[in-house]
Amino acid sequence: MKIELAGSAGFCFGAKRAVDMVYALLEEGKRVATLGALLHNPQLVEQLEAQGVKVVDSVGEVPPGYTLVLRSHGVPLGVEEEIGRLGIPFVDATCPFVKKIHHLAGCSTERGDTFLLFGDPGHPEVQGVISHCKGPYFVCCNEEELLHLVKERPELKSAPVTAAAQTTFHKILWQKCSETLKKLCTNAAIFDTICNATAKRQKEALDLARRCDRMVVVGGRNSSNTAKLRDICSQHSETYLIEKAGDLEDLPVFSAGLSVGITAGASTPASIIKEVLVTMAEVNSTEQNFEEMLEESLKSMNTDEKVHGVVVGISPTEVYVDVGRKQAGFIPASELSNDPAAKPEDVVKMGDELELLIMKTNDQEGTIMLSKRRVDAMKGWDVIQAAQESGEILEGKVIEVVKGGVIVLRDAMRVFVPASQATASRGEDLTALQGQEVKFRIIEVNRQRRRAVGSIRSVLREERKAAQAKFWEQVEEGQSYTGKVKSLTNFGAFVDLGGVDGMIHISELSWNRVKHPSEVVNVGDTVDVYVKGLDRENNKISLGYKRPEDNPWVKLEREYPVGTVCEAKIVGMTAFGAFASVIPGIDGLIHISQIADHRIDKPQDVLKVGDTVNVKITDVDLERHRVSLSIRAVLEDEQAAADAAAEGAPAEAVVFSTEDPQAEEPVED
Repeated sequence: MKIELAGSAGFCFGAKRAVDMVYALLEEGKRVATLGALLHNPQLVEQLEAQGVKVVDSVGEVPPGYTLVLRSHGVPLGVEEEIGRLGIPFVDATCPFVKKIHHLAGCSTERGDTFLLFGDPGHPEVQGVISHCKGPYFVCCNEEELLHLVKERPELKSAPVTAAAQTTFHKILWQKCSETLKKLCTNAAIFDTICNATAKRQKEALDLARRCDRMVVVGGRNSSNTAKLRDICSQHSETYLIEKAGDLEDLPVFSAGLSVGITAGASTPASIIKEVLVTMAEVNSTEQNFEEMLEESLKSMNTDEKVHGVVVGISPTEVYVDVGRKQAGFIPASELSNDPAAKPEDVVKMGDELELLIMKTNDQEGTIMLSKRRVDAMKGWDVIQAAQESGEILEGKVIEVVKGGVIVLRDAMRVFVPASQATASRGEDLTALQGQEVKFRIIEVNRQRRRAVGSIRSVLREERKAAQAKFWEQVEEGQSYTGKVKSLTNFGAFVDLGGVDGMIHISELSWNRVKHPSEVVNVGDTVDVYVKGLDRENNKISLGYKRPEDNPWVKLEREYPVGTVCEAKIVGMTAFGAFASVIPGIDGLIHISQIADHRIDKPQDVLKVGDTVNVKITDVDLERHRVSLSIRAVLEDEQAAADAAAEGAPAEAVVFSTEDPQAEEPVED
């Protein structure tokens, strides 16, 4: 199978610009909301949602403190005015090419032209463009609608008309409409506003479809430009539209001799295109390599005559068999079982009766080379064929990890499982499957080519779905689970609870301040968590990790009441005071007026970060999590104690002098 990728598949300038703007805001630490999906690609939207980006349907839904991003398609003029009226901070990611059409619509209708736009009336870009019109406008989808419009409104034939197209409009269709418009309307100014990238992408897809047997278009199913690519390709080649690499499983198997072209919509991330290419390349290369390997291993050496024999001897390298002929029969270890790790003594016993295939007869040496595994494989084909037709789940043992997949042995049948079908998710280490018992389905059988292909992933997915359904039936807030850390992000850790993933937000990982989840947990760690919140509608689980009994505020309330004097370490300085760590997880403020028993200009005159000082807890606000500390109170208490000690001392121990310490001593003559 030959695979060819279109040169300009994937993000266009406007799409990449919008995505970069969102990521730039996230890196700045801002909370982001998008007005509708940023791009018509569900996988990208899910990725952004996982990083905290909210999708809102109206301006009024924007949460306080969020920056609103206007998507690349643009928005109606009224929405922009509402944003300004509400004072919502926003970033305009509207594609510059779309902005150009906004300006064209506004200026042309302001001077009295009728604005004619070719595109999809329901598309957000079209809705945004027509909102800028200050006079009459019409939207046409194709040449037929244009003819109908001019027939209904004959005044357009001589009236001033400005025509433009949606940036992702069908290039060939636009050319036809333009030619027709020139003939019908004598006073029409026509502007070709189709994005250059769109035109180039459509031309490349057309050329590719003309020379390929099959076409795969990658992109969101609700994406306008992706749909147009599919329509263009389907006119010349059998075409399939997929959103992600996983959708390839639902397509018919492409035979080895076919040429397959791949293109992608303007809103398709490069990562998804790469995943599709890698998956198809894996299937392609492994199919050829495995086929060659299998054909070579099953190649007949001399004859296909079957005989019955009795085991009369066993050695580490071969098994000796009496087949009732004058020649001595033997089975090489390699022909005994399809499991290369199997030992002869574990496969057969003395006296076993076997059905065997004659591989080679050597009359000069008086020997017959026989095969047991090939007879077993022949018998297994019927089972494999029936399992494919019924969808039955089979069990087998992974006996080899080969290039591009693994080999599963099931009743002497070698079944190849491609890497894309071997694990629950892509990228997992296949060597971990070596020697494991696995469940799988047969997804392809070619008896003539002696080929059987299986899928472990389909069974794992079913089991995961069943586990998920059972989990959601039983789960309640507050329940405790033991899970394994699956992945880490800047905002938290995802934990596998056994078929269902939950997230521990970074704020729930520790009572102390944490900059990244890796400071507390690592991928692969086993953790005890509890369900903090459930979103059954969206199947999302919020997990808690830190325990209430470990809450430093509980410890502070119990062991450090107001009035307690303790040691604290200076951890921060401000113009109005210093922050000191009382206990791990709690910092208190020493106001500048409480740092010394005399006036100071700034905290740095007395303290520096890292100093350990004695402080007195003067106030605790448990509700607002604030602690007030004082060094001055400690000093005053110490001075008061010293004064009290002096007052209580014996009289003779106190010496008073009424003499002026500055007076000069008399000088004797």
